[in-house]
Amino acid sequence: MPTVLVVDDEGEIRASLRGVLNDEGLRVLEAEDGRHALALVRGERPELVLLDVWMPELDGIELLRCLQEEPDRPQVIMISGHGNIETAVQATKLGAFDFIEKPFSIDALLQVVNRALEHRALLGTERDAVVAARPSSAANGHTAQRRMTERTLGKSVIASGHGLHTGVKSGLILSPLPAGRGIVFANLTTAASVPAHIDYVDSTGYATTLHGGGMTVGTVEHLLATLHAYGITNALIKVQSEVPTMDGSARDFCQLIEQAGVEDQGGGVDEIVIREPLHLGGRGPDEEGISIEPADQLSITYTLVYPPPVGRQQHTYVHHGGEHFRDEIAGARTFGFVKDMKAMAAMGLASGGRLDNCILIDDEKIVNTQLRFPDEFARHKILDIMGDFYLLGRPIRGRIVACKTGHSDNIVLLRRVRDAVGR
Repeated sequence: MPTVLVVDDEGEIRASLRGVLNDEGLRVLEAEDGRHALALVRGERPELVLLDVWMPELDGIELLRCLQEEPDRPQVIMISGHGNIETAVQATKLGAFDFIEKPFSIDALLQVVNRALEHRALLGTERDAVVAARPSSAANGHTAQRRMTERTLGKSVIASGHGLHTGVKSGLILSPLPAGRGIVFANLTTAASVPAHIDYVDSTGYATTLHGGGMTVGTVEHLLATLHAYGITNALIKVQSEVPTMDGSARDFCQLIEQAGVEDQGGGVDEIVIREPLHLGGRGPDEEGISIEPADQLSITYTLVYPPPVGRQQHTYVHHGGEHFRDEIAGARTFGFVKDMKAMAAMGLASGGRLDNCILIDDEKIVNTQLRFPDEFARHKILDIMGDFYLLGRPIRGRIVACKTGHSDNIVLLRRVRDAVGR
C-alpha cells in the first residue's frame, strides 16, 4: 500500500484529501508545516508528498529543496491556491513531479496522484531492466518492420509563452507517462484530456488543432515534431487552449526534452512501415502534392514556391535522431506575410503574432529578423510534417516528398497511411 504525505497548514484541506486518498486504498500521513513533514519523510519514507506552497516557517519551495537531498526522495506534487507560472517553473526545476492549483477537481487530483505513483514505481522496477533502443536489422529491405523501445521523459519540465493564434499567455508542463499510455494533452486545471492522435484532429487551418474529451488544444505540431524526433512515445502535456509558440520554432522544445532527459521503458512499439507508395495531388514539377513511399529510414523533401521576395526553396531532411533534428530543423520558424497577418487578425487568428515569434515578410523583404538558414521556410514546412506525421503515435519509416502543401494535406495523407496499415 503506497504512502502519501499531505502537507498543508489548513486542517480542512488535509482532512478532505485524507478521505479521498483513503478511498483509493492509500495510506495517508499528515503534516501542518514543513519541519514536521521533513521528519515524517525521513521516518516513514512515503512514496508521494502533496505539498502546499504557502506555509509558515518552512514553506513548500524550501521543503522541496530539502527533499532533493534525501537518498530515497519521494515524488512531489505541488499544490497552491495562489499559483503562477513562475512558481510552477521554480517547483519543476527543483524536481516536483507536477503542479496543480486550488480549487482542483477530485478527478484531476487523482489522475496526477496515480501518474506520480506509477512513475515512481517505474523508476524503481524498470531502471535495471531497460532495453537499449536498437532497431533490428532490415533483412527484408524497406518493408522489414522494427520494434522500437518505448520512451518517456526523465522528469517533468515546464515552459511559458504566448499562443500564436489566441495570443493568451500560458504555461506548458511536460511530464512522464508509463509505457503504453501514448502522448496525451491535458488541461492545466481540469481532468479534461485528449490523445495526440489523428482521430481527434479538429481543424488544420494555419495550425493543427485537436479536440476530444471536453478539451480543445491548438498549434500542437511543433511540440509533436520534437517528441517524434526524440522518440518519445509516452508523455503528458498539460496546457490550456494552445501550445505556446515560443520563438515560432521547436528549438525551445528540444531544450526542454534535453533538460528532462529521456528514459527507455519496458515494452515496445511497432514502427509504421510504408510498403506501397501513397500519393495526394499533382505529380509534376512544382505542382501541389504530397506522397510517401517505402524507404530505409524517415526522410522528408519539401519544395516551397512563393512570389518574391521568398521565391523557390527546397530542402531534404534525413532523420538521424533528436540532436540532428535540433540542429537541422527545429530552429526553423513560423513565417507569414504582413498582408496575410492582417486578414488572419480579422478572423480572430494570429493574435499572439509578435516580432520575436514569427518571420514577417512584406512585398519586398523580411521586415523583422535575419534568417537562420537560407531555406528556413522550407525547413519549417518539414517541421510541420514531422509533427503532423506523429499523430499515429508511432515512428514512421518512409520517404515523404511534398510541394506547396500544408497541414490539411498532411492529415489527409496520414489518414491514408492509417487505413493502409490497418490501425
